[in-house]
Formats: sequence, C-alpha cells, structure tokens
Amino acid sequence: MKMAVRLTDETILSELGQRLERHRIGAALTQAQLAREAGVAKRTLERIESGNGCELTTLIRVLRVLKLLDELDALIPELPSSPIDLLMLQGRKRQRVRSPRLKARVSKTTNSAQTDAEKGVASRGSAWKWGE
Repeated sequence: MKMAVRLTDETILSELGQRLERHRIGAALTQAQLAREAGVAKRTLERIESGNGCELTTLIRVLRVLKLLDELDALIPELPSSPIDLLMLQGRKRQRVRSPRLKARVSKTTNSAQTDAEKGVASRGSAWKWGE
C-alpha cells in the first residue's frame, strides 16, 4: 500500500506496523528478541505492530535494530537552501516565518490604495456608514 494523504492516521499506523512486522520476520527475530535488542518492552512492540502509536524514540530504537534507520532519512529529507535565501541571509540561519495573512493584508491595502489612485476615484466627503 502506498502512503497517501487521503488515508486515515489509523490506516497509516496499521500499514507501518505490518511493514515493521514483515521486516522483523525477515530478519528472523521474534518480538521478544527485537524488543530486548531495542530496549523496549515486548508489549510495546506488539502495540506498534498492531497499528497503535508509539513515541518517536521507541520507533527509532526499533528501526535501528532492524537496520532501517537509513530509510528514516527519506521521511523528512533535508531541504536545500536556495541561492537567493543564502544571499539574503548572508550565512545566517532562517529562524522565523512571517505570517502570510499579515503579509497579504499589507500588500492588499497597499495595492488597493494604488489602484484607487490610479483609477482616479475621488474620496467621499462624508464618513462611511453601514448599509451604504
């Protein structure tokens, strides 16, 4: 089964558990052996294989024993920096993201003011009221 956005969390956890079970069996390890080598309880491994969640550190321990830790790199690949970002940051690391709503609101206000001025729309002499 291919992981897809439309799948529920429970379906994805179940599929991951089944895959881990197949890898464990392929490595000729019992649940008790894998749990002991990973430093987790056998019941924890049973829950993982049955599709229940676990802590990320527990999953990392199991993947390490099954020699699948290298595959974890594909889960969240490293994002290359664009040349423009490197130039703008001048070697510094980006730490924050500006809210897109604020950015859009500022540009929308600026654009609408320019648009009104370009169209030659005259401003009203009286104050704005509801229902106009």
